[in-house]
Amino acid sequence: MPGLEIGLDTFGDVTLGPDGRLLPQDQVIRNVIDEAVLADEVGIDFIGLGEHHRDDFAISAPEVVLGAIAARTSRIRLGTAVTILSSDDPIRVFQRFSTLDAISGGRAEVMLGRGSFTESFPLFGFDLNDYETLFEEKLDLFAALLKGGEVSWKGTVRPPLKRQRVYPPVKDRLKTWIAVGGTPESVIRAVHYELPMMLAIIGGSPARFRPLADLYRRAFEQTGGTLQPLGVHSPGHVADTDEQARDQLWPGYQKLLTRLGRERGWAPMARDHYEQEIAHGSLYVGSPETVAKKIAATVKTLGLSRFEMKYSSGTTPHEQMMRSIELYGTRVAPMVREMVG
Repeated sequence: MPGLEIGLDTFGDVTLGPDGRLLPQDQVIRNVIDEAVLADEVGIDFIGLGEHHRDDFAISAPEVVLGAIAARTSRIRLGTAVTILSSDDPIRVFQRFSTLDAISGGRAEVMLGRGSFTESFPLFGFDLNDYETLFEEKLDLFAALLKGGEVSWKGTVRPPLKRQRVYPPVKDRLKTWIAVGGTPESVIRAVHYELPMMLAIIGGSPARFRPLADLYRRAFEQTGGTLQPLGVHSPGHVADTDEQARDQLWPGYQKLLTRLGRERGWAPMARDHYEQEIAHGSLYVGSPETVAKKIAATVKTLGLSRFEMKYSSGTTPHEQMMRSIELYGTRVAPMVREMVG
């Protein structure tokens, strides 16, 4: 597939150190920077950092970390996965990313989402009852900012703007994605604003999302808009063999999913379910050949422009993730590009 981009994402998961204890969050952040530098060196197209406000994820200010990464890299594109627009100010978000774009020489991207975690709402004084309105209105304002020049806007979630300019401007339009969890309404919203769409597929067969991918393309045809890139974000891990990859990822992944299960009412993660997700679902775990084949199949099935693998899963150690990144860039990515043509 012409122009296929291969990316990586992380939430800055708090990992185990060599002594088997959890690393402090400041060290995790420094490790993330090293991971991104390696991703740049091995030819990965994009690195995305997720915004969270929890004790198990170290990154709450991704733009700051991306600025540090920008200073140590030369080609990799830099963005979020995601920025929680609902609990932030769209103008400040735009300014932070236009500044990052300047620092990086035009490599900044932003991925806007509601966020599947809600800790930011009480933290910043927002009511979860306003979940829909906050995102819809703030996205509308952000879309107006993307046009450049003077901005006039009126809504209910913040004071209006009348012929305001926002600085610094970006040299070219800031690449802005909408992250979608799986509803037709979200797809239509992305098309309405003519924005690239990232499908977050964290479980089950990727083929289940084919109707949404088709809707995205069909809606652009019907509206006469310019078709935008379509991507997928899914978890994974690469090691030298299938067995090694599965065994390395399992402890951290199991702890992460079990904790999320307690918070959200899911059943505890069992090893047989984990193996099923690897074999038939949306876990891209295995040797370079195994992972490449699975990514290529998803790219073809959904007609993707970009695939982003979330390479951090719970407490999986930094050293193992570095090897995963190395293999992903040097072996998986070239094979995927060859397989999809």
